[in-house]
Amino acid sequence: MSEAVAKLTRCKLAHLPTPLEELRTLTMKLGGPKFLIKRDDQTGLALGGNKVRKLEFLVADALAQGCDTLITLGAAQSNHCRQTAAAAAMCALRCELILNGKKPDLSQGNLFLDELFGANIHWIERSQRATKSAELVAQLQASGRKPYLIPVGGSNGIGALGYVTAITELMEQLGKRKIDRIVFASSSGGTQAGMVVGAKVAGFAGTVTGIGIDKDERDLNLYEQELADIANECAGQLQLKERFTQKDFEVVRGYAGGGYGVVGDLERNAIRTLARAEGILLDPVYAGRAFGAMLDMISKGAISANETVLFWHTGGAPALFAYNADLKG
Repeated sequence: MSEAVAKLTRCKLAHLPTPLEELRTLTMKLGGPKFLIKRDDQTGLALGGNKVRKLEFLVADALAQGCDTLITLGAAQSNHCRQTAAAAAMCALRCELILNGKKPDLSQGNLFLDELFGANIHWIERSQRATKSAELVAQLQASGRKPYLIPVGGSNGIGALGYVTAITELMEQLGKRKIDRIVFASSSGGTQAGMVVGAKVAGFAGTVTGIGIDKDERDLNLYEQELADIANECAGQLQLKERFTQKDFEVVRGYAGGGYGVVGDLERNAIRTLARAEGILLDPVYAGRAFGAMLDMISKGAISANETVLFWHTGGAPALFAYNADLKG
């Protein structure tokens, strides 16, 4: 681990390192490639997930600034919001969540956990995010509180530090073993940006493949520029000289299906495949879609059967319970 990474200030929230496992049964059933899985569904906080890695650095920054309230945004079944609410409870902070849509009659999955952790929830239309965030910050400040606004998915230069350290963690676990490719769900961008910076820091030579779970061809280049911006902000936090461009990021499109959070055959089949081969649960929004895309890429030869592929499980299993009816289709 580089000296700059080792000196980073973080708030211990996660159970790290997360397990690195071989998927022997799946590898055998498909006849290759050789599969490994990085279990960030096992990070511990609030039933696990990748966002806690980002929150370790974001919450540390909030505490360093003397903030007493965390604010963040997301969908009704946001894994990030669930883990932010739990992190706030763990650190004796207030939590305000701005969620898309209208309050449902029955709270399920992540939303049920948000409420259990004591978060105060504000329901809005997605287009109102920026306005509501600014209003809520101003209201809290006027009442004497000191809020800390965390972007969607915790995806900024500070949050991305979580996946710089994650890559160094992976490299230590691999030892002399080599992997050709890392595959994972990419959405708000902090995970992929952090991984690419981490790969540079740790000397990982394989391919970092993000599956755009809610990006289609209309986002071509725009999303890659967002990734580069987050990566450069992250590199600045580490005082690295390297600068990243759109060309440093591989985002696979064409798997957005019916849109964000809309479950189709791709997700259903992927979730059943891994559950029945390895006893591991994928969520229907992120990891399920990314895993399904990976299987499709293997079937089409875009990923070779001769590769060693690591699927990075970003968590989200609580959402399964909110999507029960869709998964039975």
